[in-house]
Formats: sequence, structure tokens, C-alpha cells
Amino acid sequence: MADVILVLNAGSSSLKYCAYDAQGDALKLVLRGSIEGLYTSPSFRATDGGGTEVEARQWDEGTELGHGGGIAFLADFLRGHGEGHHLVGVGHRVVHGGLRFAQPERVTEAVLSELDALCPLAPLHQPHNLKPIRVLAERRPELPQVACFDTAFHRAQPEIAQAFALPASMTGRGIRRYGFHGLSYEYIASVLPGVDAKAATGRTVVAHLGNGSSMCALVAGRSVASTMGFTAVDGLPMGTRCGSLDPGVILYLISELGMGAREIEDLIYRKSGLLGVSGISSDMRVLLASDDPRARLAVELYTYRIGRELGSLAAAAQGIDALVFTAGIGEHAAVIRERVCRQAAWLGVTVDAAANASGATCISEPSARVAVWVIPTDEELMIARHTKALIGAGER
Repeated sequence: MADVILVLNAGSSSLKYCAYDAQGDALKLVLRGSIEGLYTSPSFRATDGGGTEVEARQWDEGTELGHGGGIAFLADFLRGHGEGHHLVGVGHRVVHGGLRFAQPERVTEAVLSELDALCPLAPLHQPHNLKPIRVLAERRPELPQVACFDTAFHRAQPEIAQAFALPASMTGRGIRRYGFHGLSYEYIASVLPGVDAKAATGRTVVAHLGNGSSMCALVAGRSVASTMGFTAVDGLPMGTRCGSLDPGVILYLISELGMGAREIEDLIYRKSGLLGVSGISSDMRVLLASDDPRARLAVELYTYRIGRELGSLAAAAQGIDALVFTAGIGEHAAVIRERVCRQAAWLGVTVDAAANASGATCISEPSARVAVWVIPTDEELMIARHTKALIGAGER
């Protein structure tokens, strides 16, 4: 029976998970999958480390499994899978760590209380991230749990990069730029030395492009600036999020259109971005395949804003030695990479069309001043590494 670390990423109605064999020094992926529709029509899927489906289940319409039921089902499945797995720890993706949590943290009641107090800073993510932690704390109080934060990696940024031009009383309340997708950037920074030694010790901009999109400037593997700020709605346009918005627009929505806080929240988080501009879809694949002018506009706006932010981040890093594409769009949409690189020719970015189209790891021309890489991210493995380190799993 192998010691296993479980990694959980909880949403409002879903649980994404990965299970890693924690024996020895390495972490081996043994299972990954999700439980979707926890409160309506749950479905479960599990694949092994090689991507082969090993289990699928669909509950009846109207079944309410909930986070508690989903975790109980997952625990039973892990125990019964193969020769059985001995769960030794659980790592959780938690969006917000606030000012205090600059490193992963083993969860205690006091830590959980502090994280709960951060819910107003990430109301669409934080409460859901904390649900499975509470469920496990009640059902398996002896089981070690570790919280890993999307904001923690950016706490290394200079204070000036985290500041808004607001009164000190506001800054003192925690209103500042936090940055997100930190687990993804931390993973890229951890593998970059084996890919490009110059980039690892130099100046790299990483573009995490997916349904949630952001960019980060790294200097010697440390975050110095990022596009997301106080919330995960800032920066680049995303699948359904608007990205950077003049605060005056919010005031206009309130004073002239009579919109309330919840309506505005729904607009900027769920009805904007690629979906809002195109009126068609939040899925980049759908938009790229469409001839509709609105779809083309959404894609053009997306790449234009990436190009602008790339210039800003290069300025923050005092230059650029490498550009890394990662996450769903960054890893799979060759046409988006090509457009971004074409816009960035002034920085010394030139792309090899054949390498880009074939999905190569290095897609820049050999003579290019700036190396361009496509590196798959692995936030779950990053969480598993932190969890293993904090609980000492696999050392017996």
C-alpha cells in the first residue's frame, strides 16, 4: 500500500484532484480527475498517470453530492483503487494568502480562521477553496493538510510594484496588488534552469494564457511584476473576465446605469472578456474557428493587450531574455503565440513558424535575441511538492 498525497482544487460546484505516490524522493502521478456538478448532477472521472480512463460515474439528475459527499466518495475510491492507497496528506490550492502567507502553510484552526477572513478579497474563489479543508478537518482531523497560495509567489515583488496610489489608510487595510497564478509561475521558475539557464538567471516574462489569463516578469526566477493586482479580474482580458478597467467605468455603471455591486461583479467576472466582446463564446478554440467579425475582434483585443502588457513587464524587468507561453491557450494555440511574437518583434522576439506550428518546446529562431519557449505548467505537482516537504511524507 503506497503513501499518497492528494491535491485538491475546489470550485463552487467541482473538485479537481490529483493523487501522487509520495514514496522516496520523487512524486509519481497515479490518478487525476474531477467531480463536476456537485450540487446538481454529479459526474466523476478518473484517469491514471498515463491518461487512461480507469473510472467514470454519473449520478442521477438532481442528486446533491456536495463537497462533503464528493470528498467522501473520492476517499473511498482511493482506498479501493488498485492495491489501495494510504492517504498521508492533502494539499489545497487556495487563491488568496493575503499579506501574511508568503509560503505554503500547514493548516490549523487558527490558519483556517485567517484564510476565512480573506474571503472578501476573493469572494468567487476563496470560500470554495476552503470548503474541502473544513470537511476534511471534521472527518479526518488527524490528516495533515497544507494550503498553497496563488498569491504567495508574488510576495517577493518590490513594495513599489505592489502599491496602488491610494491613501496610506487604504493600503494599511490590505488594498494592494497581490498577483495570482503564482503556483503556475513558481512551477515554471522551478523547471526553467533545465530548459534555459540564461533565462533562469536572467529576465523572463511568462504568459499564463487560459480561461484565466495573466503574465508575470521574473528576474532570476523571482516575481518582480504581474498583470493581476488586487483581484484575479485585473490585467489581461480573459474567458469571461474583463481585465483592467478604468475605475471610472465602475462609477458610471453605478451612477448612470443604476447597477449594484452584485450586478457589476457578475458583469466583470462572468459576462465580459472573450465572451462579452464576441457575444459568442469564452472558448478561444471556438473564436479562432469562427468567421464572425465579433470573434475576430475578441481575439485581436486579447493579443493586443498581451502585447501591451509584455512591453510593460519588460520595462519592469529592465529587459527581456526569454518569453514563456504556458496554460491552455499558451500551450496549444499556435496562432495566438505567433500573433503575440509578431507584435513583440521590437523587443527582439522572432518566431520560427514551423517550430511554432509543430508544438516544439523552443519556437524562436536560432538567431533571435529573445528565446521563446512553450512549457506546460503543472500547478498540482507544485502543490504536491510543497505538501510533501511540509508533512515529511515518504521518508519512512
